[in-house]
Parts: sequence; structure tokens; C-alpha cells
Amino acid sequence: MARRLLGADSANVFNIQEPEEETANQDIGSAHASVGSPLDGQKEYKVSSCEQRLISEIEYRLERSPVDESGDDIHYGDMPMENGVAPFFEMKLKHYKIFEGMPVTFTCRVAGNPKPKIYWFKDGKQISPKSDHYSIQRDLDGTCSLHTVAATLDDDGNYTIMAANPQGRVSCTGRLMVQAVNQRGRSPRSPSGHPHARRPRSRSRDSADENEPIQERFFRPHFLQAPGDLTVQEGKLCRMDCKVSGLPTPDLSWQLDGKPIRPDSAHKMLVRENGVHSLIIEPVTSRDAGIYTCIATNRAGQNSFSLELVVAAKEAHKPPVFIEKLQNTGVADGYPVRLECRVAGVPPPQIFWKKENESLTHSTDRVSMHQDNHGYICLLIQGATKEDAGWYTVSAKNEAGIVSCTARLDVYTQWHQQPQTTKPKKVRPSASRYAALSDQGLDIKAAFQPEANPSHLTLNAGLIESEDL
Repeated sequence: MARRLLGADSANVFNIQEPEEETANQDIGSAHASVGSPLDGQKEYKVSSCEQRLISEIEYRLERSPVDESGDDIHYGDMPMENGVAPFFEMKLKHYKIFEGMPVTFTCRVAGNPKPKIYWFKDGKQISPKSDHYSIQRDLDGTCSLHTVAATLDDDGNYTIMAANPQGRVSCTGRLMVQAVNQRGRSPRSPSGHPHARRPRSRSRDSADENEPIQERFFRPHFLQAPGDLTVQEGKLCRMDCKVSGLPTPDLSWQLDGKPIRPDSAHKMLVRENGVHSLIIEPVTSRDAGIYTCIATNRAGQNSFSLELVVAAKEAHKPPVFIEKLQNTGVADGYPVRLECRVAGVPPPQIFWKKENESLTHSTDRVSMHQDNHGYICLLIQGATKEDAGWYTVSAKNEAGIVSCTARLDVYTQWHQQPQTTKPKKVRPSASRYAALSDQGLDIKAAFQPEANPSHLTLNAGLIESEDL
């Protein structure tokens, strides 16, 4: 279980027989006696992939966040930057596991031009250079160290050093795992002066007395994933996800402004198979706004994180309504035409166009759809053709409802005078006054001139037979 929580190559799980009371007291003394040798008892280990993702997230945020520079003794001013070099680590921080009460020292070496400023953080919070619990040092060769004489369970976490100069910022992180001693106050370390001495093996469970206590290892809860501040609209769903490690498996509880949250129809607490715990609030109301705290507790201790939930006021939704509807329109073939209307609604509605039963999903060079912030909607057709004629429908939709209106577009052909190309028809000769009626019309002067001779009424075109009229 411990290997699963801390990574495949991480913590060793001790399986030892409890020593006598006198030997145990010697162990406690040896743990505190190692203060003079800072690296004594510090064991390196490899962090899990989940912890590495958390470390990367911490470094990403710190390199883009402001820092407290009140304690800086380096001032750049107008220093020349022609040969400037961004900070870089010649030696990075390592990951350690220790028992509570033991000393620990994080060490790295940083370089850059000009000389970088150094900032230390624990779990993303800046450590003051004047801290009584941590000792911060920096040597001339760029070696930087953070030391604590006696680690407590609260020192468990991620320690980040950030180096910054005008050329840029860089950071690296070391993980510190502080393991609790057993409940009777005894450390599982080897007797003082015999670091490699082997203790008697404990008997297997099969042969052990059922009443004999079994040594257990405890690991304080540590959050691998935690959400930040949230803003959620009233009436929507809010979900807070977190992931925590620890041995035994920690119990989680949630608080709002320091008061416990009880599960009910609107507040649900879930845990998934991958170990992600969730607090789900649906629907969110103004009473849910405030500071949320998640507390993880097990036999080794507890850990917590907090966030602020802001509930945005719900908008007064209004369904769409047409202020101006589409109008039936006619246009000559080849001319542009606009189908226009105006709609209002809260929130502003989405607009959909259809021609007959076919949706118009995107604009083209010839047919384009337009909309402005005042509710005016337009379908513009450049050079209308007979194929554009038909019924057009525009629909407006938002969360409160949907409305539609329809209009007809007619495209008519322009009339052009065409020259007569038909062959003239021949007619019978006649002396009638109406002999001048031809396929070109009636010649009034010729038909009604008194002195007209029948021979003068003969035209190039023949008379039209009655059946041809």
C-alpha cells in the first residue's frame, strides 16, 4: 500500500520486531543526536508520477507569480545586460524521507549573470528569510541551502527554490516526506552506533501469536491534487475535485466558513476508483458562497487546503421575440436582395437560417449571414437567381425559449424586346379599308385615307388569316 501511494521506488516499508523499552529510548536519543550532521538519516527517494505532476504545477505557477522582495539584498538598477545569462541550476534539489524530530537540509547550486535573487517556498507559499524554523544560507559559489534542526509532521511537503534575474526565472523542487514514529514514541531506526545492525526478524503472521501486536507504518496525508478558487453562476453545477495520499487511507471532511458540510440533496460527496474525492453542489445558490476547507485526517496527522467559491447572480432570462419580422420580397434576376429582421432576448439568442428544409450553416461569397449587437439580422444574396426563390425561415434560440418567422422570396425574369424573326405570312389581295392590318399592327393612315386606291394598300407583308389572329 505504501509503495502504491509513494511511488514504486520510494519508501521502504519496515517490518521489524518491537525492541525492548530501553532500546527504544536509545533510538529516540540517536534521532536527535544526529542534529550535528545534517545529512545523517536523510534518505533519497523517487517521487511518484502524481507527485511529479503536482511539483510541475507548483513550479509553473511560482515562475509566473509576484514574490515578496522585502528581504532582497541584491539590486539590479541600471546594470548592463549585454552579457546577461538567465539563471540555471548546476545541481538541483533532491527528494528526502525522514522521521519526525530529525534534521534535514535541502541543497542546490545556481548560476546566472547577473547574480540571481533566491526565493524559497513550501507548498507554493514563500518562506521568509527571517523564519525561526528554517535556516537559509547562500555561499559565494552559488550553493544555496535550506535547513531545519528538527522536522515536524507539518514540515512534510514540497520545497521549491526559485532563482530570478532580469534575464528570466527558473525553479526546482524537492519533496520532503516526514514519517511519524510509532504510537509508543519509538523510532524504527537501528540502535545508535550500529546503523547496519540487523534486528531479529519478526515471526510470520502464520506462526505469530494472535495477540502479538504487528508493527505498522503511518504516513501523514498529502494532497496530490487540489482545486483553486472558483466562480460559478447561480443555479449551475459546482464540482471540487481533490486527490490525497497517506497511510492508512485518510478520511476527508469538508467545511464552509468553518462549519461542517453535511450531505443532502444539493451537496454530495463522492470518491472514485482512482482515489479522486469530489464535493458536488447542484444547484448552486448564493448561500453556497464562501471559503471551503477540505481536511484529510489519519493516524499520522492531518492536512488541508482551502479555496473561495464566488456565486455569480443569475440573469433574468427572457425568451426571444421578433421586434421586426421578415417580409415577403421580390427581386429581378441578377440583382442583390436582403432578407432582414430584428430580434431581442436575454441572453442574446443564437440565430439559425433555413431555405425550405435545408439549413444554411455558413456564409459564402454570394450568400452571407450577418448579425450585430443590437439584434439586427440579415441574409444577403448577391446576384439572386431563380434557384434562390423559395421560403426562408429564421429562428432565434436561447435558454429561455425559441421563436421563428418565415417569408417568401420571389425572383422574376426581366422582359427584353426581341426583334421579329418569323417569316412574313402571305395574304389574299383585298380592297377592304382594313387590308392594312398586318402582323406589324394597323396602319391607321393607310386604312382610313379617302383617296386611297386599293392598289396603294398593298404592303410588303401579307394579310393575316383569321385563324392566325
